[in-house]
Amino acid sequence: QVQLVESGGGLVQAGGSLRLSCAASGRTLSSYTMGWFRQAPGKEREFVAGISWNGGSTYYAGSVKGRFTISRDNPKNTVYLQMNSLKSEDTAVYYCAGAESRLGLPSIPDRFGSWGQGTQVTVSS
Repeated sequence: QVQLVESGGGLVQAGGSLRLSCAASGRTLSSYTMGWFRQAPGKEREFVAGISWNGGSTYYAGSVKGRFTISRDNPKNTVYLQMNSLKSEDTAVYYCAGAESRLGLPSIPDRFGSWGQGTQVTVSS
């Protein structure tokens, strides 16, 4: 399996921006559909955004659509999540995840077999 490491989290004021990165090692990401999930305290892990293996398709949760952008750089084996107009309700641990398939656009955690350790994003109001 691929190993994933997130970075870029931190503390930001409401209305601000952050860019998360997910660096992969062990295998090439070009065989993976990638996603970002988040989990706030006391809540279940929820889907945030996903991107097809070649970047040709992206899809988002309704709560972040228009504010977040997922992208990938396969030669660099890295996936990104640009987060703009952040709100306090975006506060969570953000996880990068990989599904070893080029088929479909999954959005449920069980479809993803590889996970990073998470990075904390805190938005102050």
